[in-house]
Amino acid sequence: MRYYVLDRGDQLSVDLSEQFHKLAAQRGFRLDAESPEIVISIGGDGTMLHAFHTFIDHIPDIAFVGVHTGHLGFYADWQADELPQLIDLMSSASKSGSIRPRIVRYPLLELEIHRKSGNASYIALNEFTLKGVDGTVVAQVDINDQTFEMFRGDGICISTPSGSTAYNKSLGGAMVHPTIEALQIAEIASINNRVFRTMGSPLLLPKHHHTDIFSRKEQRLLLTIDHVNIQVDDLISVRCQVAKDKVSFARYRPFPFWNRVREAFLG
Repeated sequence: MRYYVLDRGDQLSVDLSEQFHKLAAQRGFRLDAESPEIVISIGGDGTMLHAFHTFIDHIPDIAFVGVHTGHLGFYADWQADELPQLIDLMSSASKSGSIRPRIVRYPLLELEIHRKSGNASYIALNEFTLKGVDGTVVAQVDINDQTFEMFRGDGICISTPSGSTAYNKSLGGAMVHPTIEALQIAEIASINNRVFRTMGSPLLLPKHHHTDIFSRKEQRLLLTIDHVNIQVDDLISVRCQVAKDKVSFARYRPFPFWNRVREAFLG
């Protein structure tokens, strides 16, 4: 089995990474930083986002496994003291094939950012946000090439189903099961009065729909793709839609989505 480990950098995560390498060598696993089959993320959800973007060009060929060492690891199946058990299951699956991991695939968000200075494409695992740097954002929101609303407020968040439990949740968005191929639009502190009106409620768009956000004034904007920040002052538009590819997670034991939600938010 070809594997790679990415850790958060704190002492516990570094120690677990070294332990994983030692146990993996005993099982005959091969460390491969170029084309691993399995990527182990040791840390928190931020570490998983970093791992995802590190291997963004190989997403169809890689499955991720999360080991939790932080305060909240929504993407992590394993605790720090369960590393030997994880290695045993990975080894059994690799040698005999009798204990194959269940591969679950979650939808991703595809972004096409159009600027006066050029265009760029991105993929997000959790969400994309657009916020004003100096003040109120003014943006036209289209759905399927039809004008839907003129937004004024702090910003807009577009999330994936797996990312619906992150920033989207704090904005009052719905938590969406990741088998539902959709994207969610949530407003960030929209202005609603007798002059300016927006929908004010989160919206779910299915995978065959898209939304375009057009900048409608000269404004400095902060675009955030997961943990990556880009400041722009020449934005024309952003097109958001469900990506063609999905991210894969290797489940070596059952951990249903709603169990994750309950453990993460209810304890």
